[in-house]
Amino acid sequence: MSNKILVTYATCTGSTRGVAEAIGKTLSEGGAEVDVLPMRDVKDLAPYRAVVVGSAIQGKLWLPEAMQFVQNHRLELARKPFAAFLVCMTLAMRNGESYRHFVVDFLAPVRALVKPISEGLFAGALDISKVPTFRDRLMFRLSVLFGVWKEGDHRDWNAIRSWAETLRPLLNS
Repeated sequence: MSNKILVTYATCTGSTRGVAEAIGKTLSEGGAEVDVLPMRDVKDLAPYRAVVVGSAIQGKLWLPEAMQFVQNHRLELARKPFAAFLVCMTLAMRNGESYRHFVVDFLAPVRALVKPISEGLFAGALDISKVPTFRDRLMFRLSVLFGVWKEGDHRDWNAIRSWAETLRPLLNS
């Protein structure tokens, strides 16, 4: 096994990829060798000493490919330092931080398979043109119209980097 850390992600519109890249960059600035890859490109965890896994949230759930990844690799993830993060527009709502106690439960299915050493919860970005289904685009348009969300990038890059910095000693254990 090498000294590499894997940061892998499942994304719907690209927000989660950006968060994963920021986490990877922060870890590498701390001296770690890091690969940042979409989950569909990860076949083997053996080359990594630690793994950070993240997913966008849809319908209060991790994306199916992310849950399948954790399910498929749960035994290996349980033997290495493993951290998890999610990217969720609920945290971008007015008073979104007051929903953190609710959003943290979106990680319960992951915790049921493998207990992360750390969990990151981050708001995403809303670009309605990137939302894949007509139904969801319509829902978001109505939500924007009624002031539930605003379009734009709601990711808190300082919070993302700060969380990644707290991972450094945890992933080295």
